[in-house]
Amino acid sequence: MNRASRVAAWLLASAWLPGQAAEAPDAYVTIPEGSFKSALRYEEQATAARVPAFRIMRHPVTNAGFLAFVRSNPEWSRGRAPATLVEDRYLSHWEGALAPGAAALPNQPVTWVSWFAARAYCEAQGARLPTWLEWEYVAAADPTRRDARADPSWRESILDWYSRPSNTPLSVVGTQPANVYGVQDLHGLVWEWVDDSSALLVSSDNREQGAADKLRFCGAAALSTDDRENYAILMRVALLSSLEAADATANLGFRCARDMP
Repeated sequence: MNRASRVAAWLLASAWLPGQAAEAPDAYVTIPEGSFKSALRYEEQATAARVPAFRIMRHPVTNAGFLAFVRSNPEWSRGRAPATLVEDRYLSHWEGALAPGAAALPNQPVTWVSWFAARAYCEAQGARLPTWLEWEYVAAADPTRRDARADPSWRESILDWYSRPSNTPLSVVGTQPANVYGVQDLHGLVWEWVDDSSALLVSSDNREQGAADKLRFCGAAALSTDDRENYAILMRVALLSSLEAADATANLGFRCARDMP
């Protein structure tokens, strides 16, 4: 099934949502408006883009949060979620459909969730997945700077996590220092879905920029990068652009965002 068919199926599934998932009052923090130049060079965005103020979850969604969601929305539980929207390994690390068990602690980030399931969770919160630009805008910050991307040591600290074995148990959320906005765990815990994950197709050759075939691809506007030394960003793009919306992995989670009132 192609992506358009999957999205149509997701729209039908989203209409089934009868309740809300539990959420702490301080789950979201406000991100101020700013100007941000993405490492991805879009044809329509050759310079820095304006990022309107928005709100984003302080931590990734946890097993406990996702359990509350599937209890309120059992059609998204393992074994009942539509096969067009989740792969066979959906929530495979949980002991049961409504019982995460010892291998999925309540405060660990939920993983093995598809883009469709992540988006459904956020919709149930009256929220949405953050865009790539929003996520990178927040993730560029360290504890004292809004944009630390030019700092080699900061880049290396992120790459150090990427180089670690992926078969070790995940830490719980909230153990890392918050960045300047008060957001935690953007690096060093799990990869994260963004709303426009399918639009991150990147070409390895700038000579292809004028090729007519580029328009045949979904998200073909993002065909090159301006910051090829920032390998962490390139790795995130490579991961997200390699996945279908129904896919899931052991190290891919998500957090939600909200527009400002």
